[in-house]
Amino acid sequence: MKINKKIIKELSDYLKEFGLTELEYTDKDTKIKVSKNNFSVNNPAPSGYESDPKSKIQKKTKSGSDITSPIIGTAYHAPEPGAKKFVEIGKKIKKGDTVMIVEAMKTMNHVPSTIDGVVKEVCVEDGQPVEFGQTLIVLE
Repeated sequence: MKINKKIIKELSDYLKEFGLTELEYTDKDTKIKVSKNNFSVNNPAPSGYESDPKSKIQKKTKSGSDITSPIIGTAYHAPEPGAKKFVEIGKKIKKGDTVMIVEAMKTMNHVPSTIDGVVKEVCVEDGQPVEFGQTLIVLE
């Protein structure tokens, strides 16, 4: 099988041009998939990224500690519509408490706090799409 580098280059250019993270091309018996930042719950981060699992979730900032999204998906503040929110500004939380749910491919992924603290800021709206590494909440 001969790989058509021209098609791959063209698809890669489309990723950049249209701000996509993944693109798939199928033609008869050929299927080409190009992607960037392809993280999922089952795939570890590629080498060159932070290798400590805690560093993916918690990053220190000047004004507190950020709890970030471990995956790309949709953030939810509560386990179901109309239910009590996991966190609110001023609430004390302990290490391991769920701070939010990030849904990806119909799977609800609970995001735990990596430290004890008080919620200083909730950085995403309920139902908002989030990227890998995007700050969800800030703790003091």
